[in-house]
Amino acid sequence: MTRLSVNLNKVALLRNQRDLPYPDLIETAKMVLKAGAHGITVHPRPDERHIRRADVPVLAAFIADINSPFPSFMMEKIGDVEFNIEGYPDEDFLKLALENACHQVTLVPDAPGQRTSDHGWDIPARKSFLKDAVRALQNAGRRVSLFIDPDPAMADAAAEIGADRVELYTGPYAQNAAALKDYSEAAAAAKNAGMGVNAGHDLSLENLARFIAAVPDCEEVSIGHAITADALKMGWHGAVSAYLTAIDYGQKTRKVA
Repeated sequence: MTRLSVNLNKVALLRNQRDLPYPDLIETAKMVLKAGAHGITVHPRPDERHIRRADVPVLAAFIADINSPFPSFMMEKIGDVEFNIEGYPDEDFLKLALENACHQVTLVPDAPGQRTSDHGWDIPARKSFLKDAVRALQNAGRRVSLFIDPDPAMADAAAEIGADRVELYTGPYAQNAAALKDYSEAAAAAKNAGMGVNAGHDLSLENLARFIAAVPDCEEVSIGHAITADALKMGWHGAVSAYLTAIDYGQKTRKVA
């Protein structure tokens, strides 16, 4: 089954609007994970407008505790939970990702003041830079995913520099569902090259099931903005359950087709 990782950036953004400690990221993570999500994603940016650098070690320790044989944060063990850190691989980000325990690091080509991720890597143009970052992270035991547009050539390029996975940028799909064939082909190229496939950006209850049906080998979706907005209406348990249902429906639709 495709795993759901919940991005906590928008929760942190709300917290940062006031000089107050709530909503609390750990309490939110507990609710998200108890509802059935498989992981937590954070994307710290240089201006710290949402996730702050100081949030990362706190969340890393929380998830390490959950994954221990006798977790103190919850009454019972809920299964293996993954921590995914996203960001542009400058020196500060790599230091953060190397100093804090995480399972996956997703490298994105965001400029420092960029509002949100809006394109994938041009891997051939940044080949040496990315290869060095991938190697450093893998040497520390991190799985590395590269954020790419739905382009088989970029999937092949990611494999050439040794990435473990690619994350397909799904913003264009959210705007134009007719682009699904591009995603299916890019995912197939990644799989054929021996990599895993993730996806993220603007996935929602309106488009998630159809995406999963078209890209059944997707191992993980990272969703933040839409699921946070839905949690305002449904609560976190209801929102996470709805997204897991959408994933399941998409996989069953593919099987039937």
